[in-house]
Amino acid sequence: MSAEAGRLYLERITALQQRILDEEAAPVDSAARRIAERIRADRLIHVYGPGGHSNLASQEVFFRAGGLMHVSAILDEGTLLSSGALRSMAIERTPGYGRIVIDDQGLVEGDLLLLVNAYGINAALIDAALRAREIGVEVIGISSREHGEGTAADHPARHPSGRSLHEVTDLHIDSKVPIGDAVMQIAGAPERTGAVSTFASAFVLNWIMMSALEMLSADGAEVPMWRSGNAPGGDEANARFIDSFRGRVRHL
Repeated sequence: MSAEAGRLYLERITALQQRILDEEAAPVDSAARRIAERIRADRLIHVYGPGGHSNLASQEVFFRAGGLMHVSAILDEGTLLSSGALRSMAIERTPGYGRIVIDDQGLVEGDLLLLVNAYGINAALIDAALRAREIGVEVIGISSREHGEGTAADHPARHPSGRSLHEVTDLHIDSKVPIGDAVMQIAGAPERTGAVSTFASAFVLNWIMMSALEMLSADGAEVPMWRSGNAPGGDEANARFIDSFRGRVRHL
């Protein structure tokens, strides 16, 4: 049965990613162009995933082999699971918290912020988007529209306004995550299992970054990229650019 469960899970993950590929090409292209514009101007790309496992998204494209050095992850301790899972959930539901995080990061007008969240409804997420736009930051959201539209307005996780991420961003990419996230039902188990949101967010983010890299490479300019420090010549390759980002990228 274990092999069959794996096969079905793979099918469902693949189908989800295929749907994203088929339906979200236009907003992904737009996001990539906006990222390429900032990198041409030597500006950072900020990525924040407020909420439990959504924090993994900001780490997916930060300091990663083959990644763009201009990416700066917002790794606020409040919603990281390493600070306590129940604490993380309470913080992501706290109105006003996301505004504090944005102000603490020192983002300024003209910056670009990617906000990533599986469900797109929590208070910290929505406040982060609203505060960023108030100060002139361009906001790209990645979340499940189905989750946002299918969750009750009075759900305890929701922002007081009842709005979802796709309603408060300059550009939105739908990650297609189904309500509940988990997609597998195992006989005898009380709940569905096999969450897909991490796969969906990682696929979207890497697709955006690769598309931006294509655009930048077409200009003929060398783009600062990370090479794995565990690969031959990795430390030497990275050392060529590190001084340009040390002090600018908070978590470098």
